[in-house]
Amino acid sequence: MKLGFVFPGQGAQYVGMGKDLYEKYDTVKNVYKKASDILGIDIAKFTFESSEEILNQTKNTQIAILVMSLAIAELLKENNIEAEISAGLSLGEYSALAYSSFISFEDVINVVRKRGEFMQNYVPNGTWAMAAIIGLDDELVEKACSDVKTGFVVPANYNCVGQVAISGQRDAVLEAMENAKNLGAKRAIELKTSGPFHTEKLKVASDKLREELEKIDISVKPNKKVIKNIDAKEYTNSDNLVDILSCHVISPVRFRKSIEQMISEGVDTFIEIGPGKVLSGFIKKTNKDVNVMNVENIETFENCLAQLK
Repeated sequence: MKLGFVFPGQGAQYVGMGKDLYEKYDTVKNVYKKASDILGIDIAKFTFESSEEILNQTKNTQIAILVMSLAIAELLKENNIEAEISAGLSLGEYSALAYSSFISFEDVINVVRKRGEFMQNYVPNGTWAMAAIIGLDDELVEKACSDVKTGFVVPANYNCVGQVAISGQRDAVLEAMENAKNLGAKRAIELKTSGPFHTEKLKVASDKLREELEKIDISVKPNKKVIKNIDAKEYTNSDNLVDILSCHVISPVRFRKSIEQMISEGVDTFIEIGPGKVLSGFIKKTNKDVNVMNVENIETFENCLAQLK
């Protein structure tokens, strides 16, 4: 068996996520405390007790998911469950990089808090939307977007076989959804997002993020492999993290190819670490033969231990 970790991104959050693990395990509680001390905010409080409206603010969502994911990864490590290779969906790539020691804990906490603020505050004026196109080949989704006449829309997330998320101006997204249906898509579903994420329209946020990334310690020595979103290849010691992660927010996410790359390297068992199990579904649709589990609460954690010990 070869184990791989995957870390979820924005959209997987829910109020109370991770609370039972926090209350039961000191290891989890300590990660939350360490992160809260760095930022001077009580991350546990707004994750467990706030409203959906507050948690769903991008500046809060991203740090809440990151801290939960890293706390669970630490809990698994304490139980001798570690992966040699990992990947994440969008924000989740930061969890993977921190887990694998490409970025220090303090740096990743500071950078992700800023990333969330920039992605929230530097969305350009306009009405933006995203949609999931189900049951259509990647090339036909790209055609559905390129044929749009009413504005800007492009593929943003290549999630799995038969599912691509598109992003752009809402009228253009709606037109692309109709184009996709006419090309044979089974479904086209508008998503609950308000920004043109993973497109060139977030260039200002990308530039602001670059300034923050230039402050981090890039001399940290990685101890595990991470697959990049932007090209589904492994990070190397010679990669420029500043360039890659600043481009990350304006480039499509290649999650499907990332999973295929991990499988090609021998991964046959995946653990999704953090809220929800959306990535688990993507993995099963990409390759039904691999074993997939998720850890987001006590029940799923104990199930994981039972399967792997």
